[in-house]
Amino acid sequence: MSLSLLLALAIKMAAGLLADRVLGEAKRFHPLVGFGRWAGGVERACRRLFFGTNETGMRLAGLLAWALAVLPWVALALWLRALHPQAHWAVDIMLLYFALGGRSLAEHAQAVATPLAAGDLDAARERVGWIVSRDTRALDAEGVAKAATESVLENGNDAVFGALLWFVLGGGAGVVLFRLANTLDAMWGYRTPRHLHFGWAAARIDDLLNWLPARLTALTYALLGRTRKALECWRTQAPAWDSPNAGPVMAAGAGALGVRLGGAANYHGREERRPLLGEGRDADVDAIDAAVALVRRGTLLWLALCGVLGVATTLAGAGGA
Repeated sequence: MSLSLLLALAIKMAAGLLADRVLGEAKRFHPLVGFGRWAGGVERACRRLFFGTNETGMRLAGLLAWALAVLPWVALALWLRALHPQAHWAVDIMLLYFALGGRSLAEHAQAVATPLAAGDLDAARERVGWIVSRDTRALDAEGVAKAATESVLENGNDAVFGALLWFVLGGGAGVVLFRLANTLDAMWGYRTPRHLHFGWAAARIDDLLNWLPARLTALTYALLGRTRKALECWRTQAPAWDSPNAGPVMAAGAGALGVRLGGAANYHGREERRPLLGEGRDADVDAIDAAVALVRRGTLLWLALCGVLGVATTLAGAGGA
């Protein structure tokens, strides 16, 4: 009896998730760190090529830079899979492991929660600054907990569920495409003077690739938490958020956890009046831990669903043979 495609994907997914849980992020020579250096070099070259151009020219420069930064690695993944009829097993598992960030997400969240629970606000501010782009120096305890909880919920999509979905859709090449596009959005997608036009393509492509993962992540959070409240927050609050994908994820996540997130935050020296998300108690240390647990339960749910569907399709194929 041959394995169905879904069952093979489920086995690879389990192996990749286990590797992430046991090994965590590579401490040295992490591919995404190397990719960041590669992308920086591509950006400098494209900026020199399009120096002095107008808004349209810088958008074209950004699009060219995105293609040069991402597509060669997607092609490499496809080439490695084609080297041998069985190469896809090792290549796909390795690429999924490098793309996943579940353990790292939990570790960074714990690094904030531990000093916050001990009353060491300065240390908690410093550590939450490692995982968010806002100014954390003046945050109170609730602000630190809120920032960390938002980061866990949003990065649960980017570093876990989005990677898993694109792995199911495109194997190792699919997860490479998604994670590198997501990384470029984090590097170039800011509305700063430097990246307002150059980063336009990176932001739009990430929005496109993340549209379905974000909504499936929001649905996962809702199913595993306060379902009715999460769906209501998603419907009523997400449209007001400036990101079309982060809005559903964080609104549903906040509703599922029964906490209040969002609100004013300082970015790059400027205060942004963000909409409120969720409903219930103020964010605290327990909210950080609950967000990590929600992501972990969601990961197990996705793995179980893929496994059940894989077994079912394999048995159906065997029965029809």
